[in-house]
Amino acid sequence: MRLISSAFEAGEAIPRRFTCDGDDISPPLAIGGIPPGTASLVLVMDDPDSPGGTWDHWIAYDIPASEETADIPEAAAPVGRLGRNSWGRSAYGGPCPPSGTHRYIFTLYALDALLGLPPGADKATVLSALDGHVLAEATLMGRYSRS
Repeated sequence: MRLISSAFEAGEAIPRRFTCDGDDISPPLAIGGIPPGTASLVLVMDDPDSPGGTWDHWIAYDIPASEETADIPEAAAPVGRLGRNSWGRSAYGGPCPPSGTHRYIFTLYALDALLGLPPGADKATVLSALDGHVLAEATLMGRYSRS
């Protein structure tokens, strides 16, 4: 499975418009190679470089998956169910590092089932529910610095 963005290359800078310093909208994502038998997708975006531990920016689950390829457009309306990020919101929250350059990891999971969790589940609950259902996984990493 593949996860790419037309807004930035893997390992490169995430454009300002997708951050707290810009429009704070989600970047466009393109998904390829969704395996047969996929019932749903899960998308997690987090910052492993955050002081005090990983900061969760975006959690979406029970995203419908019916084709081998899919797109999540820029400034996407909620797809599937939104989980609760580290700000306590069920929404996308763009990169907003307090200092330095941080990595932002988008992780996509293809599952053989719907999770069926209520809206607003936190990342730990979502990841626990994935156990035994992951058919494929893809990641995309971008960087951002406020300097």
